[in-house]
Amino acid sequence: MFSHIREHWRDHDRDFSRRGFWALAVYRFGRWRYGIRPRIVRLPFSFLYKVLRLLAEILCGIEIPCEVTIGDHFVVEHSGSIVISGDAVFGDDCIIRQGVTVGLRYTGQRGSPVIGDRVDIGAGAKLLGSIHIGNDVAIGANAVVLCDVPDGSTAVGVPARVLPRRRFRRVERTVLPLVEKR
Repeated sequence: MFSHIREHWRDHDRDFSRRGFWALAVYRFGRWRYGIRPRIVRLPFSFLYKVLRLLAEILCGIEIPCEVTIGDHFVVEHSGSIVISGDAVFGDDCIIRQGVTVGLRYTGQRGSPVIGDRVDIGAGAKLLGSIHIGNDVAIGANAVVLCDVPDGSTAVGVPARVLPRRRFRRVERTVLPLVEKR
């Protein structure tokens, strides 16, 4: 638990005011408490987790239940109105922003997204249903993703269209000498 919290501390620029850090610290505490045996010893920690989770949801606007599977170096870039379903799975090096929803497509129907490594999710994006998001994917702002997104792609629009991710090549700029006019 403490190694993950130190990692989140570094990933959030060692800034105590980053609400994403606090929400993730509460999440890691919730995951850690499951390892406490016997159950009677775990009960006070479970009560504390429920209080801390409620405070994190109210103060940070981020709902991350401890049942979510989150990889290393997960960053909440901007907080507010973030809702993640309990059976969602995130890979390593993922970034999410404000207004993101990752969850069920229909009420009463199981199946949340499985998200790969190095996925960048834009503000207001909705990832719904039992879908798979590949590695090195960018989800555009306000996109509603209802289908699988392959590795190295970009998903944009409502409903999201899957496009190949553009590779930008670096253009060398030359500086021309300034010629004085006489």
